[in-house]
Amino acid sequence: MLPVDAVFRRFPAPGPRPVGAAGQAGAAAHDRRRHRTGQGPDREDRRSAGAPGPQLDRPRPGSRRRAPRRGQGRDRHDHPGRLAWGGHIVIEVADDGRGLDRGRILAKAAERGLAIPDNPTDGKVWDLIFQPGFSTAEQVTDLSGRGVGMDVVRRNIQALGGEVQLESGSGRGTRVVIRLPLTLAILDGMVVSTGDEILILPLSHVLEALQPQADDIRTVAGEGRVLRVRGEYLPMLSLAGHYGFHGGNRESLVVVVEGDGQKLALEVEELVGQQQVVVKNLERNYRRVPGISGATILGDGRVALIVDVGGLIRLRHQQLPQAA
Repeated sequence: MLPVDAVFRRFPAPGPRPVGAAGQAGAAAHDRRRHRTGQGPDREDRRSAGAPGPQLDRPRPGSRRRAPRRGQGRDRHDHPGRLAWGGHIVIEVADDGRGLDRGRILAKAAERGLAIPDNPTDGKVWDLIFQPGFSTAEQVTDLSGRGVGMDVVRRNIQALGGEVQLESGSGRGTRVVIRLPLTLAILDGMVVSTGDEILILPLSHVLEALQPQADDIRTVAGEGRVLRVRGEYLPMLSLAGHYGFHGGNRESLVVVVEGDGQKLALEVEELVGQQQVVVKNLERNYRRVPGISGATILGDGRVALIVDVGGLIRLRHQQLPQAA
């Protein structure tokens, strides 16, 4: 384990003005393997934040809002730029510019022939930035316009078991939030059973577990089945059906999880308990399985797969247009 602050000291902020990097979690330790791999995503993210390109837009000359400057490394809510939270390291890169240009991003996506859903939310529009080769910059420079960077950031972060999301609003600047587990070896998980199989849900993604009533479940065109939870409608996904397990019709419980800034209601058969497990690399020993981030060996010798919550949410979005 190494101090995470060593990663940030390697990369001075590019561009005409500093990008805040000082935080209160610099002494937090993280896995040595992540120390080496994590330098790539952080470098690309800070290059993009320091670039004067239109993706992380700065205020136009003479239009800068009159507001007190925040302390270095803190966002508009006075949160440190790096936080150790729930077994994760959270890295925030933010600017105080105009925010992302929704119309310009949609126009560039249409020009490139990318699939755009009807009436997309801001989150789905910002997600287009992570497409390979995507850029709205009019001129190519050393810092922006190359069409590489954010897709590399997401790919490397997902390989480390983390996630990245964008938050932006007109006149409110843009914030990139990167969330990484502190270690690749150990995971706190919720053990569930479904279709006669055992699965591990990362506890850091679990919000709650409940037993839904029949009248709380609806089918919405273009969204599939949704579950009403305290007035909020969450998309549902049967784990047994998704992974092809037998006996999925016995699923009567729901575990609400959150990944990539979105919630998902996962149908399971039984909640077995909470357990700390040692993560084994599934891709190295078998092959890559969409929606699975790894595996572990339980005390009774059985192999349990570890669910990739963010991957499930992305897979469901990809499948919806085909099912609609």
